Amino acid sequence: MATSEPKAAETEEPQTDGQVVANPEQYIKHPLQNRWALWYFKTDKSKSWTDNLRLISKFDTVEDFWALYNHIQQPSKLGYGCDYCLFKDGIKPMWEDDRNKLGGRWLITLNKQQRHNDLDRYWMETVMPPFLHLHKMTQQRKLPDGSSYVLKTGNGVKTGSRCVLQLLCLVGESFDEASEDVCGAVVNVRHKGDKIAIWTSNCQNRDAIMTIGQLYKDRLNLPMKAGYQSHDDTSSKSGSTTKNMYSV
Repeated sequence: MATSEPKAAETEEPQTDGQVVANPEQYIKHPLQNRWALWYFKTDKSKSWTDNLRLISKFDTVEDFWALYNHIQQPSKLGYGCDYCLFKDGIKPMWEDDRNKLGGRWLITLNKQQRHNDLDRYWMETVMPPFLHLHKMTQQRKLPDGSSYVLKTGNGVKTGSRCVLQLLCLVGESFDEASEDVCGAVVNVRHKGDKIAIWTSNCQNRDAIMTIGQLYKDRLNLPMKAGYQSHDDTSSKSGSTTKNMYSV
């Protein structure tokens, strides 16, 4: 299935009609707790797996996240065999990475009908930046779609017209002490059914894993069960499925 590849946001040319153009670097940006990297994978059997993986962009502020998010295709528009991977900077989206090799993933499997109804929403709510952890702010802000949200130090987020921001599952930032265990998130677009997963660093850290899984399911209001699988079991499986170590 042909599809154009995602592109990072382009920089607009300065206006030349005599208007004063503000320098974007003078705006106050809202920092995230971690720097993140977005990767794109497109299956090409003529290339190695690592050659099919491409780094798109990195960001560490809310504004830079939105600049990137609004200039790439939604997962539902990608071709079969394509992935988005959003990982903490310094962690590659592969089992062999030192931060991943002892870990596993909370996995959500969607049927074909859910691609049009749920895939983009679930992915957005999975990777939304952590507004709950911005510092020293009490102000109303506008999102690119025209809706608004209010940032308050210590009080979390109160949304305006965009109710999806009220209780979002945020990658690596909203799982209390378990946040350190989160490595990243992956969405796989496949013909038989799409998948979304949150990767963690240690499959034996049961308390952290169960905290992440339960919060993830509750905040996305998932109607189906989610299962946790170790990367070791996934890589060594003999059949088409992998056994779950934990489930919620």
